[in-house]
Amino acid sequence: MTENDMKRDLYFSKPLMNAAGSLGFAPDTRAGIPLDSFGAFVTNPFSLRPRVPAAQPEVVEYPGGFLLHTGLPNPGFNTGIKRYASRWDKSDLPIIVHLMADRPEETQRMVQMLEMHENVMAAELGFAPLLANDIILLTLEMCLGELLLIFSLPVEQVLSLGPRLIQDGAQAISIAAPRGAVPGNKGEGLGDRGIVTGRLYGPSLFPRALETVYSAAKLGLPIIGAGGIWTNENANAMLSVGALAVQVDAAFWNPASTFSAQAP
Repeated sequence: MTENDMKRDLYFSKPLMNAAGSLGFAPDTRAGIPLDSFGAFVTNPFSLRPRVPAAQPEVVEYPGGFLLHTGLPNPGFNTGIKRYASRWDKSDLPIIVHLMADRPEETQRMVQMLEMHENVMAAELGFAPLLANDIILLTLEMCLGELLLIFSLPVEQVLSLGPRLIQDGAQAISIAAPRGAVPGNKGEGLGDRGIVTGRLYGPSLFPRALETVYSAAKLGLPIIGAGGIWTNENANAMLSVGALAVQVDAAFWNPASTFSAQAP
């Protein structure tokens, strides 16, 4: 029997969850978000080794959204397990641990360690920009096992690489926050030092994300929608075109958003 023969479906009791990086490393009701409306909780990204914050973190607004540059700080996977695993195990929500998966051997080690935690329902694997498809496919091959795998891809790769990943044993594809660059806040001009790169958030991302979900669902891909979900109507639109679930990010931080955090 092959791994594909043993493949299990990914199921959410409610089709709403947070996106990686939006609500911390473990569920916390003190954040003021009604977690009882969620079908799962997605952790902040973990790397195998600790990462410190960017030397110059930035938030730069642009029409329709903002760019965020943090360096993806985290305590490292082993420390994260010691610090948060008991909270994951006790959570009423199933946990999806987001892993920074640029090195297949390291990702394999982290996934195998997560298999020991019953309330961890899946690992969501995120990748550096422009990482070769062959490396992503090798990561899937090396990480197949007991734990369900979600591959977080930029919209450019969802339709080109997603079908192969699902065929080879991944349970779902999610949409990663896109990357971009904007002029810095300090008026340095447009030279290298005046450009800030990072991840993009905000309602301007929604039309392209919705089109990607629509196209992926037409191909039969189990797709988790994300990107620019700013209202309940946005979330419902993604579900209506075939999303398995939706991930919300910056709308949880912005009081101007009309997203109410109630299950669509």
